[in-house]
Amino acid sequence: MEIKDKELHRVAATALVYRPDGTFLIIKRGDKKRIHPGRWLPPGGGLSVDDYLNEKSGVDGQWAGALERALRREVREEVGLEIGKPEYLCDIAFIQPNGTPVLVLSFFAPYVGGEVVPDGIEVSEYAWVTLEEAEKYDLVGNALEEIRTADTILKSRAK
Repeated sequence: MEIKDKELHRVAATALVYRPDGTFLIIKRGDKKRIHPGRWLPPGGGLSVDDYLNEKSGVDGQWAGALERALRREVREEVGLEIGKPEYLCDIAFIQPNGTPVLVLSFFAPYVGGEVVPDGIEVSEYAWVTLEEAEKYDLVGNALEEIRTADTILKSRAK
């Protein structure tokens, strides 16, 4: 596989949204998606320069919070939910079939509001699952480990 530019990465973020009942949101990607069609994973997507260029908060050509804004936008667009403060979970790197390196920053965040409505294109199905239920799904890559880690963190806080 040829890598076009070893320094240039697509940056994406995912949010493992959780509810107080101990369930996590996973979505099934549409069957026509280029990357991981028909597989289950947390919602999220890519960072775009639009996530910061139009922000008035930029100082000296730098914008704080661009990734969090992108993550919130992606969750809102993809599944119609509002989330609380995202917390860092892990990072994942992979190379797309077209040779583009991707860095995914994975977070977990509390559900705040909204209702999931799959659009049939980006998201064909969704499920709120416990860790044990998640093991029965065809999850992408590290997603089960992410759910396991978030579940452990949240259960340790409840004690």
